[in-house]
Amino acid sequence: MFANIIDGRSIALQVQQDLLPRIAALKARGHPPGLAFVRVGEDLASKVYVGRKEKACADLGIYSKTHVMAEKTTEAELLQVLHRLNGDVALHGILVQSPLPSHIRSERVYSAVNPDKDVDGFHPVNMGKLVLGDTTGFIACTPAGIRELLIRTDIKIQGTNVVVLGRGNIVGKPLAILLCQKQKHANATVTLCHSGTRDLKAHCLRADILVAAMGVPEFVRADMVKPGATVVDVGVNRVSDPSAKTGSRLVGDVAFDAVQKIAGRITPNPGGVGPMTIAMLMQNTVLAAERASGRET
Repeated sequence: MFANIIDGRSIALQVQQDLLPRIAALKARGHPPGLAFVRVGEDLASKVYVGRKEKACADLGIYSKTHVMAEKTTEAELLQVLHRLNGDVALHGILVQSPLPSHIRSERVYSAVNPDKDVDGFHPVNMGKLVLGDTTGFIACTPAGIRELLIRTDIKIQGTNVVVLGRGNIVGKPLAILLCQKQKHANATVTLCHSGTRDLKAHCLRADILVAAMGVPEFVRADMVKPGATVVDVGVNRVSDPSAKTGSRLVGDVAFDAVQKIAGRITPNPGGVGPMTIAMLMQNTVLAAERASGRET
């Protein structure tokens, strides 16, 4: 890899290796960590993502169980399943894979998960704790993974100008809140940009750390990046490519080849943020198990 690449796969492996003694300690006390996955429908990307998470659990020795429900599953039926999982003492974490079918309200579903098992960090209680700076909540995995990438590559956050492109509830909003907290590995000045932002390029050019999470293929160009800035690409977009076997390919929100020449550090896509999201899910699950067993580290 080029010297300025932030290797998310390698850092994710470090995070997972750090969890092994904690998992062993839980098992020794008779409290092996457990994680439930719930997938509704046959969305291909969802199948792939859940499969990767299942593999991470298997690699670490975390018990996991996947519940696959039909596309026509009603909201009430899904809520019944979540109620049952909330009461299962062998399961310390519950993840409902998104996207959900359009007839199911995601906010209702996320609110139905026990906050103590909400290892995705989407429950209003955990989102509220993040806003308040209460560290007893679970932080959404992708924002937590981005911060961990920055920490483990010695990229300064304190006092820097961070620009986040995208105001979604899964990445943009929680990341902006996380990085502006008055605490270690935060305390940045954060600008949250979106489709209504005026003179977006000028905001981007001020960024010491630029995070692209808009869901727009290769939106961030080289002329939008300050030389030497750190660029984090969260986007996963499928675009047409007649030369590819499938007729399409995946790209991020950053025009990688051009931006890499300008950036000081940059995440690849794939191999950047994605592996870290899974690693932080594993970390949240272990933490949930530790809390449930009364032995938080």
